[in-house]
Amino acid sequence: MGKKSLGRQKVEMVKMKNNSNLQVTFSKRRPGLFKKASELCTLCGAEIGIVVFSPGNKVFSFGHPEIGNIIHRSAPALHIVESHRNAHVRNLNMQLTELVSQLEVEKRRGEELNHMRRASQGQHWWEVPIHELSLPQLRQLKSVLEELKRNVEKLLIQTTNSHQFFMRSSNAIGVFPNNIEFDANMMSQGYNAPPSNMMPPGFSLNPEVYNPCPPEFGHAFF
Repeated sequence: MGKKSLGRQKVEMVKMKNNSNLQVTFSKRRPGLFKKASELCTLCGAEIGIVVFSPGNKVFSFGHPEIGNIIHRSAPALHIVESHRNAHVRNLNMQLTELVSQLEVEKRRGEELNHMRRASQGQHWWEVPIHELSLPQLRQLKSVLEELKRNVEKLLIQTTNSHQFFMRSSNAIGVFPNNIEFDANMMSQGYNAPPSNMMPPGFSLNPEVYNPCPPEFGHAFF
């Protein structure tokens, strides 16, 4: 009994991995491609131009009636394709330019917002936590606190001098006798005048009584 043949098998159309097989297959199939093109020209009266690059980068061409005429006739179509491509590129460039312009506008807007935010923080920088202050702001805070300290010290000195002047003046005119000590609470609670027998001769706390020259003025104070 004879061996059964597998018959004609369909070759899978994938690129060959062996370079030598690529060149051999191209050399075998190239004449068949040109033969099919010639048959198409004969049967249909078509004008065909074929340009093929081999795996070794060699150029092979077929043309009917002549490859040069076919290329020149196809040149206007190529120009149309090129013009369409250039128009598309110009359109893309215009879109890119517009996007760049919008990006610049948004960038400037962001810078303005940051400037406004920094200006707002600068007006109330003392409300920001110390660890978030910059070095110039910390120096400014130190300067302000030192100035505040100096102002408080000046105010304290002025207040102390005024109090001492008030005490000396009070003792000079005899408002507070020697046996009555001045207390700050007197200012809020009111001061009760001492008995009349404790007042210097010829001196009265009644504002309606005015005696520019008390009888014993000199003896009362000196």
